[in-house]
Amino acid sequence: IEQKRKLFMKYIGQLTIILGATFLGELLYALLPLPVPAGIYGLLLLVLALAFRLIRLEQVEETGDFLVQIMPVTFIPAAAGLIPAWPLLREFLLPIVTVILVTTLLTFGVTGKVTEYILNREEKKK
Repeated sequence: IEQKRKLFMKYIGQLTIILGATFLGELLYALLPLPVPAGIYGLLLLVLALAFRLIRLEQVEETGDFLVQIMPVTFIPAAAGLIPAWPLLREFLLPIVTVILVTTLLTFGVTGKVTEYILNREEKKK
């Protein structure tokens, strides 16, 4: 039971760090007059804290992995909320699907090129 308690507390600690960054992002959103979503501020703060080694990856890694794994489930309520708006969305279906497809392909392409660049750079260092 003691081992389970320690594991539980570790996850709570990791979640607290992630939620702390999210909260600070909300504060920045409220204080700064920029059109940047609070979640972006929070992610940026977390990335900067990791980059400057204020937070070690091990301090957030397992809970972060879990949150990424369950991310699709978090979109279900938002998608269900669109059901009543279907009559309004139907006339924009083609532009919406086009934008989704184009941006998805662009994201794949850019991600692939960035990954390729990083891997090539790493190989040159060896």
